[in-house]
Amino acid sequence: LYDLCCDPGLDPVYQYLCDRRAAWGIVLEMLATSGFLLSLGLLTGLIIWSMCLCAKIKSSSIGSTVACMSMFLLATAGIFAITFAFIIQLTPQTCPTRLFLFGVLFSLAFSCLLARCLALLGFAATRGWGEFGVALGLFVVQVIIATQWLIIVLVRDRKPCEYSQEEFVMLLIYVLCLLAMSLVMSLNLMCRSCITYSYSYSGPSNQHANFQAMLLAVTLILSASIWLVWIVMLTRGNLEIGKRPVWDDPVLSIALVSNGWVFLMGHGLSQVAFLSSRAGPAPTPTLCLRRASHDC
Repeated sequence: LYDLCCDPGLDPVYQYLCDRRAAWGIVLEMLATSGFLLSLGLLTGLIIWSMCLCAKIKSSSIGSTVACMSMFLLATAGIFAITFAFIIQLTPQTCPTRLFLFGVLFSLAFSCLLARCLALLGFAATRGWGEFGVALGLFVVQVIIATQWLIIVLVRDRKPCEYSQEEFVMLLIYVLCLLAMSLVMSLNLMCRSCITYSYSYSGPSNQHANFQAMLLAVTLILSASIWLVWIVMLTRGNLEIGKRPVWDDPVLSIALVSNGWVFLMGHGLSQVAFLSSRAGPAPTPTLCLRRASHDC
């Protein structure tokens, strides 16, 4: 039966890429490929647009936002790409890729979302190129954590790249902190946009800020839900229903693809559209909660 689904000479570790009996691999492969290509398309379009704009406008706020958005789209494309490392069975080659890139790519995405929330809230640290700097600084921490873990396990202790489900989750504690902080900030941002106060800065830009606040909150709520489900399934659910380790890779693959599409639809497309619609070097709109009798 395996020969009817895949090429007879194919290494069994790649069987889920073509095995029609395990349709989850083929479906996720198609969704991941589509998301990867769309992310790269948006990234390419954003870079071309920013290069054309830079010839006309000199604005550090736009440059920082474009750079941060480019990192976010790059992280989203990477999340779709790393799905293949989980569709392919665990090997000494895919193990370091899984352990390192899973947390690093999500930390980059959540760092960019957190920096965007802070920018919309008007934090001074995100002015100018601060948004890009904040996102990059938060991202580097997870790179150090993942690199240190791999060096200790693979180089110093000379152990095979093996890990338990609990160890995999423990390696992502910092990413969970980024997700939690981003979620809190986005909910705060959404609450501010919903309060029936008068805004001294009105018009299309403020409407864009309100719309971004709502989409950021929805994106992070869905992301938190996805992370909660896959962590529970990986650490407890699969074991209790007797599907460990058979369901471990499908659970993580589904989490990657679903969260990637949440990132792309919830923030990627809308943010690129917002940036493209800006015709001038106007500063990033921020929400102001002071009453109409005061200035923001």
